[in-house]
Amino acid sequence: MKFEEVLPRLKAGEKVIRSGWGGAELYVKLVGESEHDGKKLNPYFLINVTGEGYTMFTPTVCDLLAEDWIIVK
Repeated sequence: MKFEEVLPRLKAGEKVIRSGWGGAELYVKLVGESEHDGKKLNPYFLINVTGEGYTMFTPTVCDLLAEDWIIVK
């Protein structure tokens, strides 16, 4: 799948990953708008990595143009 195909699924709460990564990455998910210290926190992506936990994820141009995105069940 292309990133533009998985984006609506991310917004619906599903998890995705690129099949071409094949490493310790488990999935990417979208965290919706929230609040921190009384201020608005805009939506952001998190990636879950084996042994490390969550970290912020910013797709690269290669990620955005890739066609190997899959939905994680």
